Amino acid sequence: YTHTHTHTHMNKRSAEQPSPVSWEPSSLVTAVVLCFCVLLGVPGNIAVIILRSHWQHLSSLSQSLMLNLTVSDLLCLITLPLWIYSFLYNWIFGVLTCKLLAYLVYFSLYSSLLTVTMLSIQRYLLVVYLQRYLDHIGKWRVLVLLWLIAMSLSIPALVHEQLTTEQNRTQCHKKYSSDTQQVAVLLTEFLIGCVSCFVVAFAYISLYRKVNQVAFFNNPLTTKLVTSLIVTFFVLWIPYHTINVICVSAILLKNNHMLKICRDSSNIAAALIFVNSCLNPLLYAFASVKKNLPLQNTCQI
Repeated sequence: YTHTHTHTHMNKRSAEQPSPVSWEPSSLVTAVVLCFCVLLGVPGNIAVIILRSHWQHLSSLSQSLMLNLTVSDLLCLITLPLWIYSFLYNWIFGVLTCKLLAYLVYFSLYSSLLTVTMLSIQRYLLVVYLQRYLDHIGKWRVLVLLWLIAMSLSIPALVHEQLTTEQNRTQCHKKYSSDTQQVAVLLTEFLIGCVSCFVVAFAYISLYRKVNQVAFFNNPLTTKLVTSLIVTFFVLWIPYHTINVICVSAILLKNNHMLKICRDSSNIAAALIFVNSCLNPLLYAFASVKKNLPLQNTCQI
């Protein structure tokens, strides 16, 4: 009896934790990227919160947006150890945890994305038009609006995230009731991403042109900062939205081969978004320290 019980227990454990040989390359790559995000992003965002006293030269709204960006990224990153374990082994935390964590991740990412977009709009209005429209609205109204939008956009995660079992592995994945539903969700994510990317690019390119019209601002650091903001934002978000477009095309064309490619690469593309959460502190918070940003010589952003 003891031998049989032990053998059964070992088989059960083996099913829950596949050997390294059974790990898929995409899962390993995703796990490595997410580990990097945890090791770099969590300390980085905590450091930003600790050093927020260096933002005193910024406007009240800017300080609130920067803090909201940091907290959003931190909330997103602290969930990663559970996802890393899931990619390497099984999802063992139940369907409720699956839905709630997925909702938290989506909320954090949307909050971060909207905050970055709002920061670009604020800086555009202030530098190009010397206006503080958003400051007049009030920081709490702006933040509450961002949170409500992020919460609303994250609702599909509560509906579609389910536990799926494939090849003796249980995972927390999206599961749609129909192709139409999946296309609708993917297109919504794509449109939101496109609008945000366009706004951020337009705002910072306009800001760059404006500050370079003044000889005093013709500083290489300004060019480097603005270029870094745009390039990083696009490089880390575009792959995810590109995969979404491929998925939509595969579903509409009923191309199973294209759909498999899409599913195999979707986790890696999503992992790149978490890298953005690691770099945000460097690009937005540390770059806004007064001694490092030439724009601060004339205005508070």
